[in-house]
Amino acid sequence: MIIDTHSHLDGEEFAEDLDETIQRAKAAEIEKIFIPAINLAGMPHLIEVCKAYKGYLYPMIGLHPEEVREDYQDELDKLHELLKANQKAPKEERFIAIGEVGLDFYWDSTYRQQQLDAFEQQIQWAEEFNLPLMIHSRNAQAELVETMDKHRSSNLQGVFHCFNGTEEEAKQLLSFQGFMLGIGGTVTFKKNNLKNVLKETVPLDRIVVETDSPYLAPVPHRGKRNESALIIETIKLLAGIYECEMKNIAFQTKKNANFFIE
Repeated sequence: MIIDTHSHLDGEEFAEDLDETIQRAKAAEIEKIFIPAINLAGMPHLIEVCKAYKGYLYPMIGLHPEEVREDYQDELDKLHELLKANQKAPKEERFIAIGEVGLDFYWDSTYRQQQLDAFEQQIQWAEEFNLPLMIHSRNAQAELVETMDKHRSSNLQGVFHCFNGTEEEAKQLLSFQGFMLGIGGTVTFKKNNLKNVLKETVPLDRIVVETDSPYLAPVPHRGKRNESALIIETIKLLAGIYECEMKNIAFQTKKNANFFIE
């Protein structure tokens, strides 16, 4: 059985066929799917979707770096109140992580300082509520490591989502002992060097698998809408990298992700 640790099934891309998408995931032996948040506005629908598939879809809460604007503090304050209130919910309805949070300076660094502050606050939520982090980082490796360095003594856990970096970047992130690298469909892309990075630098017990649906569909589905069932293509590729059977990849990556729902 497999855990898809990152899938946006609450998105409008799945509004017309979510149930069929879930059924295909189950047929592909996906046991659980973790659903990251993007912003406050999307939280009611995210919660509703996860309740509809309770015990199969698991919600997170957080403000995505690309959603950080001038009013970020007001949004964070409201998310924090929602997080506090959620602690009284039945265990199967509680948020399993703070995410998707982090830093993204790829398209625009207008709100660079606001992103850094929002990320810092949300790391503190993870410490406050003893929750893992689902971290997004793009064109921000140095700032990410500098921010995380301040929290090395906190016993934080989590995932560096959609890792596509170099061997040196992998080593930097793996130095945070409680964290896994999230590996998705990009590893199947022909010109992606991630295959070599994983083979040379990243042990199997430090990765989890993800789809980032509806984005980043693996080969041979590249360019189409991604969904959890397609994670099989990523697992197949990883089995070749780590020279083992697909069932070993599924077993180990599921074990690696268990801290989210223990």
